[in-house]
Amino acid sequence: MKKVAIKLILMGLCFVGFSAFAQNKKWTLQECVDYAIKNNISIKQSELDLETTTIGKKAAIGSFLPSFNANASHSWNIGLNQNITTGLLENQTTQFTSAGLNSNVTIYNGLQNQNRLRKANLSIIAAEYQVSKMKDDISLNVANAFLQILFNKENLKVQKEQLAYDEKQQKKSEELVAAGVVARGDLLDVKATVALDKQKVIAAENNLFLSNLSLAQLLQIEDFKTFEIADVDYQATSSATMLESPENIVEKAKQNRVELKIARANLEVAEKDVKIAKGAFQPSLMGFYSFSSRVSYADRVVGFTTNGSPILSGPLPFFDQFSNNKGHNFGVQLNIPILNGFSAKNNLDRFKIALDRSKINEKQAVLDLERNVYTAITNAKSALNAYDAAVAAFEARKEAFNYAKEKYAVGMMNSFDFSQSQTLFTNAQSEVLRTKYDYIFKVKIVEFYFGIPITEK
Repeated sequence: MKKVAIKLILMGLCFVGFSAFAQNKKWTLQECVDYAIKNNISIKQSELDLETTTIGKKAAIGSFLPSFNANASHSWNIGLNQNITTGLLENQTTQFTSAGLNSNVTIYNGLQNQNRLRKANLSIIAAEYQVSKMKDDISLNVANAFLQILFNKENLKVQKEQLAYDEKQQKKSEELVAAGVVARGDLLDVKATVALDKQKVIAAENNLFLSNLSLAQLLQIEDFKTFEIADVDYQATSSATMLESPENIVEKAKQNRVELKIARANLEVAEKDVKIAKGAFQPSLMGFYSFSSRVSYADRVVGFTTNGSPILSGPLPFFDQFSNNKGHNFGVQLNIPILNGFSAKNNLDRFKIALDRSKINEKQAVLDLERNVYTAITNAKSALNAYDAAVAAFEARKEAFNYAKEKYAVGMMNSFDFSQSQTLFTNAQSEVLRTKYDYIFKVKIVEFYFGIPITEK
């Protein structure tokens, strides 16, 4: 019994430990991206679209195969019918069974089947590119949300440190007011500063919670309350990609990015649609074959009496009749389109317009990619300048705050002016953090266009 109890305790401890591990798991950027790619709804929808195109290919392959169908029927004919043995009309019930097989095969139809198969293959390629693009977009969104959480975490630390410092100042001011060294008005200013700091901490906590929620929803994680990312110290370092010329980055993007590949694949699909539509103007040649047989359940005439009356006997056995009555029919059928209400011409015109639209879309995709790359480069450079300016402002605010502390300590500055200096210093810290992560993300976008994975440091 003791051994069993010990085992149960150990199992319970293992379970608790596993649960604690699961709850305390901290997600890295790579894990977030991998999980999002596997579970994101938009990616799953794109993958379903890809599966649909593979079914379209199977249908295109099936069009090359002959059709093969079987049919059978059994009928009762009740009422006034001609007796097949006497030729007289009689009220009777007759039964017939018939069965058949038929097959058709397309020999030629203007190469429509071949072009449909080529179109299906191109559609699969376009769908694969679309899945890849969706994964890239999700990766960028995850990286942005991940960096936003890091910013909110660090900003919360700054706000808490500032609150802790101001609370110490409040205690010190209370002691000085009690000793009669400073006026009570200064204490009220410090209390107001502490209250404002608490508001900023609450706002920072809310921002952190919302950013965690945003990333958890992007990853399709239901238990977002326990979701937490790993603390990563990303530095705003220079990137080798930013040393490349914009022309090189654009050219590399044209080679790597799937946006252009999707546009080109769609253009080729549109070209196949036009060829399929042109095939409808050509004659089509079909081969056909059919087999049929029938069985009657009526009595048969086996002879005649001396006075000319028919001698009847029961019907032949089922399979004997089926063999005796069998027949084959085969041949070829040529269809030449002459006039069909302009449906073929109108269909061709529609696909020609769609082809022109695809050509325009391809050109637009090239222009959009060039614009996006140049925009990303410009944004990254601007973000770096903003970060450098924020760092310079922070250093200046830091010195000014240190000087204000010295003046405040010797009574040469009132609490209101000191609080203002302190607020400016805190805002400068937050601005450094904001511009830092903004620069990191925008550089990642440029690197992404250059072909560097989003999760690579």
